[in-house]
Amino acid sequence: MTTGIEKISFYTPRYMLPLEDLAAARGADYNKYRVGIGQEIMAVAPPDEDIVTMAASAALPLESYFTSIDTVFFATESSIDQSKAAGLFVHGLLGLPKRCRVIELKQACYSATLALRIATQMVSANPKTRALVLASDIARYELGSPAEPTQGAGAVAILVSNKPHILTLDPETGIYAEDVMDFWRPNYREEAVVEGKTSTRIYLHALQNTWKHYQEQSDRSLDRFDHCCFHTPFTNMARKAYQLLQKQQSKHTGTDKTEKTFEEQVAPSLHYNRLTGNTYSASLYECLACLLDQNDLELDQKKISFFSYGSGCTAEFFSGTISPGYKEHLFTKQHQALLQDRTALTVRQYEDVFQLSVPRDGWDHQFGEYRTGPFRFSGVSGHKRIYTKT
Repeated sequence: MTTGIEKISFYTPRYMLPLEDLAAARGADYNKYRVGIGQEIMAVAPPDEDIVTMAASAALPLESYFTSIDTVFFATESSIDQSKAAGLFVHGLLGLPKRCRVIELKQACYSATLALRIATQMVSANPKTRALVLASDIARYELGSPAEPTQGAGAVAILVSNKPHILTLDPETGIYAEDVMDFWRPNYREEAVVEGKTSTRIYLHALQNTWKHYQEQSDRSLDRFDHCCFHTPFTNMARKAYQLLQKQQSKHTGTDKTEKTFEEQVAPSLHYNRLTGNTYSASLYECLACLLDQNDLELDQKKISFFSYGSGCTAEFFSGTISPGYKEHLFTKQHQALLQDRTALTVRQYEDVFQLSVPRDGWDHQFGEYRTGPFRFSGVSGHKRIYTKT
């Protein structure tokens, strides 16, 4: 019996900021953003949209499967509470079964991958059930900082079952962990702290080690994969990662050439990220959703590699096979319509939204209504977050 991904659904906020406008406001060359880091648009979450509303909106298209879900994993590094799992708010909004486990996982951008692994094992042990993996984050840095143009927001919902209509995971996996300080967000800060050059170096170091571990188990070469998905804080990071694997392949084979190219293996998975910015824990699976949604590709039984990286750091390299007939189980039209129907903000509007936050006194506060998905974070009362359906 096989288990894996039965459905995958993506969501991003209804507001965005063109990076061409941000570049003009910051006195920067737009090509530094468009070419240098490979980004074009930043998704912007309004005050009444957070990781809960995004995750619930991503999961709503899976409604017909809700009664069979007995476990919810919520992966995020934008946690809203030190005790209560954000997934419990989603559980209530979606009306999921009471006989259900709900837990939140954290390890920077990596935790959704562990959630997927655990969910697969749990469903294998009890094939009558399904598990829901939610990955939802808002990437936030200081205004005017070097990392500002990589900001973004989004969520992915993954349904795991014994009917893997989308993807079946391979058993081989390469793992790596190291205690480093390349990116972190202390409890007393709303904005993350990042050391860009260090983070890039550690990302590639972790990739090199996970790839080596994976190859020891599988003996697969880079050319064995039809497509490659990477954790993508910005799309040119995926290019750097792929170039490193090409070098490793060349050392292994003794030749300077590989059979396939970046445009063939990686580029088809990056379009959504260019239009949303970094979605942290959702990023890798946003790339998978983007790859699946490419109408000109036929991916039936194609082999896909994945590299998941979480700063701090934990990383994993793994792979899977796309299921025959996968296109019948996608939400391509909804995803594409969502990205096309967004409201563009001016830089001033973006900065105003950025500086609005939940009052720290915890008493009564209501947010004005902005464009959201089917759910909104309407306010706070007595230190309790209040969510409503739109």
